[in-house]
Amino acid sequence: MHDLPVIIRDFDDAEVLEIAIIENIQRADLNPVEEATGYRQLIDRFGHTQEKLATAMGKSRSHIANLMRLLQLPEDVQAMLTAGQLSAGHARALITLPNASELAREIVAKGLSVRDAEKLAAVSGTTAEKPKKTKANASSDKDADTRALESDLSAALGTKVAIDHSADTGKGKITIEYKDLEALDDLMRLLNGSQRD
Repeated sequence: MHDLPVIIRDFDDAEVLEIAIIENIQRADLNPVEEATGYRQLIDRFGHTQEKLATAMGKSRSHIANLMRLLQLPEDVQAMLTAGQLSAGHARALITLPNASELAREIVAKGLSVRDAEKLAAVSGTTAEKPKKTKANASSDKDADTRALESDLSAALGTKVAIDHSADTGKGKITIEYKDLEALDDLMRLLNGSQRD
């Protein structure tokens, strides 16, 4: 072709960087950690919400939230994910577990399926939580609806969320975890953005 239809636009440095990150995320050969890091950059540098990213990227908000949760994993587990030793499904089962590194090594060594990894993580998580359990917040006492709400909120906020609900009084509380002050800032930005929308 001798003639091509083109669109010429003038961008400032920030817009060029934003477009470069978006184009990088759209590459087919990205691993989950690289994709999640790209989303984190767009949120941190340009103030995008997960909802806006989902619309712009043609992805579901839960896909973006679930990928970004992978960044909460220890660095050695992220390295296994980057190297292809673990899938995103394996890694998601380990998020929020204190012994994620140990379990990841066991999953790789035994070649466990995602379903087996989820079972291993559930058993490990139950064992780790037993000393901390109280009557009010015992995870096993929560009904399926409460656990589903916790999962939805965790995906929306990109961090662990616990709901303690009293069936007797109808009252309860929501606990949102964060790993550092930067994560808290991200959480506040997300919640403030949600209020504006």
